[in-house]
Amino acid sequence: MSAPTERTLSGVNPILPTPFADDGALDLASLRRLVEFQVEAGVHGLAILGFMGEAHKLDEAERRSVIETSVASAGPDVPVWVGVRSLGTAGAIEQARQAAELGAAAVFVAPAGPQSDAALYEYFSAVAAAVDVPLILHDFPESFGITLSPDLIARLARDGVAPYIKAEEPPVLQKMSQVLDLAEGRIGVFGGLGGTYFLEELERGAIGIMTGLAYPEVLVAIFERFRAGDHAGAAEVFDRYIPYIRYEFQPKIGLAYRKHVFWKRGIIASTAIRSPGLRLDDHSRDELERIVHRVGLPLGPGLARI
Repeated sequence: MSAPTERTLSGVNPILPTPFADDGALDLASLRRLVEFQVEAGVHGLAILGFMGEAHKLDEAERRSVIETSVASAGPDVPVWVGVRSLGTAGAIEQARQAAELGAAAVFVAPAGPQSDAALYEYFSAVAAAVDVPLILHDFPESFGITLSPDLIARLARDGVAPYIKAEEPPVLQKMSQVLDLAEGRIGVFGGLGGTYFLEELERGAIGIMTGLAYPEVLVAIFERFRAGDHAGAAEVFDRYIPYIRYEFQPKIGLAYRKHVFWKRGIIASTAIRSPGLRLDDHSRDELERIVHRVGLPLGPGLARI
């Protein structure tokens, strides 16, 4: 069945880290708390099993458990999107079908080689045809090593294959505008890159954001103000917290920062990251906490007052 083309997803949809215990075991109790915290913070959806969710470090049974736990904890009013990343079409279809069967509202799909618009069109079309939930393109060449051209993205949108994209190829704002023009109103664009360009993405026509941040309250406040027409208020919140947003979104070590903050906020029980992955040294940890305090965010239980 082809994926629906009607666009109903929008807003702040954080990519969640996958919590592990100190011994590396999957920690479903922490995952439940993490999902419940995001819902309390007012997010509009949740994205799990992305690259920052360490999906590539899970076995199949763990992947199933993460999906089941997240969907159940989010409840019926908060859609859960599930990441799909495979070396080939068959594996991607298997992951997408599993996600849909377990209650996912959408799947966000990483590209698979080769670097060819024709081959990529065939790949995404096959995955979309295998499920009855929307397909979200994940455009992040830095991690996947494959570039999605604006022409390809627009064609996939116009043909109803992929009505959404998570845009993360710098210069992201320029490419976003190109895609929106070429897609002729048939695509919904979500920002990413840790929220570092969230305000400008909204100003250029993004319908939301799909990124990790240990303070989702900040992203929700920016989005809600902008959606209500208070663009100056959205800019004020963005400008106040961009030092923290910038710092947390550091390549290769950003996940360690994020898990440390969630741990300090009492949401997850451990900062454990499965190998391979960078951990925080004492200096980086202290530096992070100084920035949190400098921008006026809490580093303990409870929601931040934005």
